[in-house]
Amino acid sequence: MPVYALKPNYKGERMDRVENFGGNLIVYFGWDEHRMFCAAKAFPLPPSTPFAAVMENVLPEAFGQHPEFSQINWDTAEWLLNNEPFKPQMNATLESQGIDHKSLIRFKTPELKGYASAGV
Repeated sequence: MPVYALKPNYKGERMDRVENFGGNLIVYFGWDEHRMFCAAKAFPLPPSTPFAAVMENVLPEAFGQHPEFSQINWDTAEWLLNNEPFKPQMNATLESQGIDHKSLIRFKTPELKGYASAGV
């Protein structure tokens, strides 16, 4: 959706440029069908972060408070990177897998449908 400035010819500086994050990428993570989290969560991560570190540190921090998180079968999780099917490679870096600044990584857990199967 386009945004229109109230002032004609307004020129603003984009503050969310990758250069403003000290070498980190902002990467968003979302867990589909688990609406306890209203939006994807953003994390500043070095491009050299292996995906295994995301699994061990980032996802538990982001979603660990959900009662179903400990029940996730990661072998059957379905992944999307920027709305395209994605198969994360655990030992590969974020950068080497095409994850860049402001990428959105979503996962779906087919066996889990949220609290009381309500998508919550």
